[in-house]
Amino acid sequence: MNTEKVRQAYTSVAGLYIELFGTSQQVHPDDLAFIGRHLTIRPGTVLDLGCGPGQITGHLRALGVDATGIDMVPEFIAHAQAAHPGVPFRLGSLERLDVADHSVDGILAWYSLIHLPPQDLDGVLAEFRRAIAPAGTVVLGLFDADEVAAFDHKVVTAYRWPVDDISERLGRAGFTEVERLQRPGDGNHRPHAAIAAVAAQG
Repeated sequence: MNTEKVRQAYTSVAGLYIELFGTSQQVHPDDLAFIGRHLTIRPGTVLDLGCGPGQITGHLRALGVDATGIDMVPEFIAHAQAAHPGVPFRLGSLERLDVADHSVDGILAWYSLIHLPPQDLDGVLAEFRRAIAPAGTVVLGLFDADEVAAFDHKVVTAYRWPVDDISERLGRAGFTEVERLQRPGDGNHRPHAAIAAVAAQG
């Protein structure tokens, strides 16, 4: 992934993005329920990777989860810290997580993998597997499709994925799918998929 290109693209629209997506009320209720079902981990630590304005990190904290938000866009981190005082947020990359091996219990990557070229996805999933504890849970949100394809996302080039393909790649990385959610597109939204998977023990 051209990290600098993606960072600059989101920086240029940070204010508008925060306005459109900056609160948990702007997340589909089915998605919040899905995330909560799999990441309400107590005790345990959860990383919200590509947290953006921090709306889902804040939601998880309100559920009693020890969640930390990580993003590469300074404007998002500054907003998240102001909007959610006391919640930990920091700059970072989902490709190189600054955590010890098997030290986190949950990872949320909600639409934060969409800008990865297909050839980069397996490496990121391997990094998730390195970081996550045995029986820890990963939850991904993505654009659903019948085949892998790039498209002109409003911010910067993104990719659609068949959820079966994501499930297979998670399996190769050492995860087992436990639930998926798919929602067809409408006039305002592209087809959506979410997938939850658990890391193999041992």
